Formats: sequence, C-alpha cells, structure tokens
Amino acid sequence: MSTVLVTGGTGNLGALVVTRLRDAGHEVRALSRHSKEYPVDLTDGSGLDAAMAGAEVVVHCASSPRGGDDRAAGHLIEAARRTGTVTNVVYISIVGVDVVPFGYYTVKYQVERLLEESGLGVTILRTTQFHDLVAMSVDALAKVPAPLPLPLPKGVRVQPVAVEEVAARLAELAVPEPAGRVPDMGGPEIRTLADLGRSYLAATGRRRRILAVPLAGKAYRAFVRGGHLAPGHAVGRRTFADFLAERAARSS
Repeated sequence: MSTVLVTGGTGNLGALVVTRLRDAGHEVRALSRHSKEYPVDLTDGSGLDAAMAGAEVVVHCASSPRGGDDRAAGHLIEAARRTGTVTNVVYISIVGVDVVPFGYYTVKYQVERLLEESGLGVTILRTTQFHDLVAMSVDALAKVPAPLPLPLPKGVRVQPVAVEEVAARLAELAVPEPAGRVPDMGGPEIRTLADLGRSYLAATGRRRRILAVPLAGKAYRAFVRGGHLAPGHAVGRRTFADFLAERAARSS
C-alpha cells in the first residue's frame, strides 16, 4: 500500500478521503495547520518537507475561497520536487473553471495549469458543486431578515453532487500511477438554484418567499449558460432530496 498525503485532511472533503484511504489499508498523513502529527501551513510551505518525506501520492483537497490557492500549490509542488518520491498529485477542481470567469474558479484553473506544467505526475478531477455548498449558500442568503424575500440568482442551474461520492472517487485515484485529466464528475440531476433553495427552506422548516434576481457581469452570464454543469457526466447517484433526507435523519 502507498503512503498518501492529504492536504486539507480535516476538512469537509479531506476528512472523508482520509477515512476511505485508511480503510483501504494505506498509510495516510492528514495535513492541516492544526494537526498535531503533521502541522503544515500551505500559505508559506512550513512543515511540508517533513510531512511529505517518503510519500508517493498527494491528494490536494485544501482550498480557500478567500484566495491564495495558487501560492499554496506552488509550495506543494516545490516540496514534492524536493522529496523526489511523489509520483502522483491528485487535485480536486471544479467543472467550468476554464470557461466561467469567476474569481475562485480562475484561481483553481491556475492551479491546474501549475500542476500540469510542474513536471510531476498529476491527476485532475473536476466535479460540480457539492450538496453542502448549495445548503450553505442558501443559509447565507437567508440572513436577509424576514419578511423580505430571499434573493437567488435568476436562471442559474446547479448539478449538485454528494461529497461522499467525490471522496470515494478521489480515493480510487490516489494510486502511484497518475491519470492526467480524468472525466468530470457531476451530480445526478440539474435543477435551478431557486428550486433547490425552496426545497432546502421547506426541509428546514422555514417559510420564505424566493425572489429570482437577474445579475450583471460575465461570470453570471457564464453560469446562466451552464458552463459549470456536466450533463454528459451525471454519474453521481445521491440527489439533493436524498441529501436533505439524510440531513434531517441526522438531526432528529
């Protein structure tokens, strides 16, 4: 079995990847700034050399919407080169990063290119948005005080996928042999964000009117066109309704 390093190993996705890999018998090093065993700060690269020593595979799940993913990837690439044992860097990206001019997507695409040009073995998986992200987005927008309607972007469709299914796929790809850019991974259905918002509010017992609001800008138009969707790769099985049912069962 391989020695696998997982960045963001305590995060929503990374923790699931760590569990999958350990259950499969791999030696796994879960990296985070707060890890007792492998404390690593990707913003400056501190701790990376010690954590990466002897590792064959890196699964790069750490990411920040606040920025800096490109710098973090640079530090990761440099450390992987220095150690000389890493044969595959597995990176989780997003469908549409090359066609949707949204700031976070643009940086994710920069990271893809940094990895592809690094000389290292690389595997890149793009997925659609997680169910959890839809829920968090609606929760954030629902902070608009009632009885004001909850504003959601008009005409934007979403193809949410289960984070557990993405974790399972990443664990499959975490092998010494790199696979390059692998087929995208999308959720099983495409629905409007407004429709998903209504379902989520109903499931959480909130009665709010939703107002579909048209926005401006190139990023919004790209989302409306569906640049972030993967209808030809709807391989996920768990629907948003499944996600809501499981969430309700856990909280009951």
